[in-house]
Amino acid sequence: MWQANPTWGAPKIVAELAKLGIDIAKSTVEKYRPKRAGSSSPTWRTFLDLHVRELVSIDFFIGPTATFRVLFVFVVLAHDRRRIIHFNVTEHPTAQWTAQQIVEMFPFDAARRYLIRDGGGIYGERMRRIESLGIDEVVMAPASPWQNAYVERLIGTLRRELLDHVIVLNERHLKKLLSSYLDYYHPWRTHQSLERDAPNVRPIRKAKAGDVVECPVVHGLHHYYLPKSA
Repeated sequence: MWQANPTWGAPKIVAELAKLGIDIAKSTVEKYRPKRAGSSSPTWRTFLDLHVRELVSIDFFIGPTATFRVLFVFVVLAHDRRRIIHFNVTEHPTAQWTAQQIVEMFPFDAARRYLIRDGGGIYGERMRRIESLGIDEVVMAPASPWQNAYVERLIGTLRRELLDHVIVLNERHLKKLLSSYLDYYHPWRTHQSLERDAPNVRPIRKAKAGDVVECPVVHGLHHYYLPKSA
């Protein structure tokens, strides 16, 4: 299967074997995977895995309003638990404004070691202010969004699960919408990369059939579920 389907990962092989009535662990499949020749130098993925608890990513995305204004949303994502540790909205992003967001988002005793960003001119020389916090910048290679994949995926999630379903009126309204979504995202939204847990660690509450309550959030756009006794 590895040879016939070189793009398949171990989970796909495990699933395919399961359909043949063969139950096998993912680790066993990987054990017999053909070894491929490659560079012995550390890869970008290795860097991310080794420093996941020390990494944050930053990026901008746009949110148009009902009056055709364009708002810029700045987000900061901590890699380890996929937490959005800071966001802000502005109509006129500048290098000074962006640098101030970085300084304000971390208490002096809580700064992460690495900050991943693209090489956009919006960051400018003023980003050197973060050196006082002991943060090292990791600037992505040009045209390589995959190097900031976690925050790119986050932006896609915010679009698909929120902004594609609402009409933004103004800057204040967009901030309110994002805050409402984050109140759901952190304690309730499950992530495959977190072993189907939420960023804030969601406890398992056992429920019997017919004993589940639906709780709407984000103005009814999303829901979470609890046993009636919870």
